[in-house]
Formats: sequence, structure tokens, C-alpha cells
Amino acid sequence: MNGAAKHRGGGGPLQTDLRHFDLRRLVALVTKESYQALRDPSTLLIAFVLPVVLLLLFAYAVSLDAKDVRVGVVLESPGASAQSLAAAFSGTRFLNTRFAHDRREVADQLVSGDLRGYVVIPQDFEQRLAQRGSEPLVQIVTDGSYPNTANYVENYARGVVQSWRAGLDVAAPAQSIVLEPRYWFNPELESRRALIPGAIAIVMTIIGTMLTALVVAREWERGTMEAVLSTPASVAEILIGKLLPYFVLGMLSTLGAAALAVFVFGVPMRGSLPALLLLSAVFMVPALGQGLLISSLARNQFLAAQIALFTGFLPAFMLSGFLYEIDAMPAPIRAITLVVPARYFVDSLKTVFLAGDIWAVFLPNLAAMAAIGALFFMIAKRATRKNLE
Repeated sequence: MNGAAKHRGGGGPLQTDLRHFDLRRLVALVTKESYQALRDPSTLLIAFVLPVVLLLLFAYAVSLDAKDVRVGVVLESPGASAQSLAAAFSGTRFLNTRFAHDRREVADQLVSGDLRGYVVIPQDFEQRLAQRGSEPLVQIVTDGSYPNTANYVENYARGVVQSWRAGLDVAAPAQSIVLEPRYWFNPELESRRALIPGAIAIVMTIIGTMLTALVVAREWERGTMEAVLSTPASVAEILIGKLLPYFVLGMLSTLGAAALAVFVFGVPMRGSLPALLLLSAVFMVPALGQGLLISSLARNQFLAAQIALFTGFLPAFMLSGFLYEIDAMPAPIRAITLVVPARYFVDSLKTVFLAGDIWAVFLPNLAAMAAIGALFFMIAKRATRKNLE
């Protein structure tokens, strides 16, 4: 009798796992989890308030555009040509020009960070201009602690000088070939149009990975997860019932974020809404799977939040191509990005917003996200089954 009872007790988890899929049990689990999510203020805060805050930050506080860069122009020469060149620097909307007659004045401002660079128009500027030799006309000094801004200041200052000098040669023949640059997908070169689609991927990562990890870990912490696992429901039913409400929350958050991007921040939506929803739905698979796996292994809200931060949010922020070009990263880091689901989602979102429905880009990204998500769910299901045993 004891052996038989022991056998039946030991076979309970296996019998639970092999039960037939029951739609009514699944609906009951989804309903229970939905009520729990709606009654939790922190869940609603993360799902609906945090996306708005993040999009506002990325739209207005974070900018990669080099506009109104503070530069100084040291006018050491009193000549008319020097005055004309100084006026050319003040006439551009991309530079915030400050004038001085002694380079020591602007040097201190460069050290303090008040200026990002300065241009010196030397005393012998008129002689250099008349000689038309190889000697440079001006000196350009930039703040190397901001390399991107320093390159921008140097290149733009060179362009101002070259354009000004070309305007002096009125007798020169007109150029037979005129180069007119064109920028595809983002003609205005506004960083907001590239940042906002990527920010949606960050929002989805937080909702899918961090929210799921926290919610499920909370149930492990409180002991209610064991009660759910002891019911006749199968592991698949429990997992789907847990995740489906947060999948819906993620999709609703995506729609809200897309509406903000288009109607508030002016990001064009050149692709279709069905394509956006399909991409978001597939991305939610690895995001939810990763959150479920974290909660199954951690079983503690604080530890689950830390793991979700380091394995979900930070890789999505740093290694997805959201802010930094993946092609510019070292080869080992580029290899790591291949297992970051947000990499494929960011690429797809930028395409659907700025270029349109290009399925040659979408299909490989969809396949990669689905494969990573399937791997997460397989590991999470096995970990949950071990917890049940």
C-alpha cells in the first residue's frame, strides 16, 4: 500500500503534465490572471504610464542632432575679408557663434565646457587669402572629450570656410557637375525619427520581460504559484494562462506608443498597421519567455528584477542598434547581439516606420525572434516542471 501510494504520489506531476489541453481551464486561468493584473497598480503603471514617460524622454531629452553647437570665433584680423568670414559663421543655424578678439577668452570657455570649439581668424588672414597658397586660412580647435561633436564642429567649420571662399571667386566658371545629396527614409536627418521606433522596442522589452518576471516571481514568493501548480491544469495551460494577459497588455501598449509616435512626435508611419502588430506579437514571444524563465529560476522579486535588468533591458538598450551602430561594434560583441531579440525588433520597427513594409527585412527578423522565443519557452517549461516535481 505504501509503495503504491508513493508511486501514485510520485506520478502526480507527470499525470498533470500529460493531461489533455482543456479550453475551459485555460479561460479560467486567463480570467484569474487578468483580474489580478487589473487590480495591481504597479502593473498598470508599467504597462501604460511608463511607455509615455520613456517616449517623452527619448523624444525631447535625448537627441543625436548637432544643432546650436556653441563655438567661438576669434577675430584677430581687422580686415574686411575677415569680417565677412566671421559673418558667414554667424549666419548658420547649426552653430551658436560667440565672438572674441583674443583666443585666451575662448580657450577658458572651451576648458570649462561652455564652448565645443573655436575658430581663429589670424592677424595675417588677408595676406594668406591673397597668396592662395597651401597655408591654411584659419585654425580650428575642438573639444576632443566629445569626439562626435568635435568632428562635427571641424567638418562644419571647414565647410563654412570653403563655401565662403568659393563665393569670392565670382569670375570662376560655373561647375558643370553639381552634387546634390539626398537622404533616404529620413530626409530631415532628425534623430527623433530613428529614436522613437527604437524606444518602442525598449518599452516592449520592459513590459514583456521585466513585468512578467516580477509578477510570476511574486507568486512564487507568496506561495500562490504552488497552489496553481497543484491544480489539475497542465504546465502548458498554466504558462499560457499566466502570459496571455501580459501579451494583451504589451500589444495595447504598442498601439498606444505607435499612436504617440505618429500623432504627437511626428514620426512617419510608412508601413502598415498589420505589419507592426505582427512584428510586435512575435517579439512578445521571446520577451515573455525570457521573463517567465527568469521568474522560474529566481523566485524572488528583487532578484528577478535585477536579472531582468541585466539580461533584458540593458542588452536591448545597448546591443540592439537602438543608440549604437552594431556594425561599429567589435566582432565578439556583434556575435552577442545575435541572441538579443530586441536587435531584430529595432531593425524591423525602423523599417516599418521609416521605409515601409519590406518583407525581405521582416521575414529573417521574424524567424530569429520566433526561434529565440521558442528556446526560452522550452527552457522555462522544463524549469517549471522541475518546480512542480
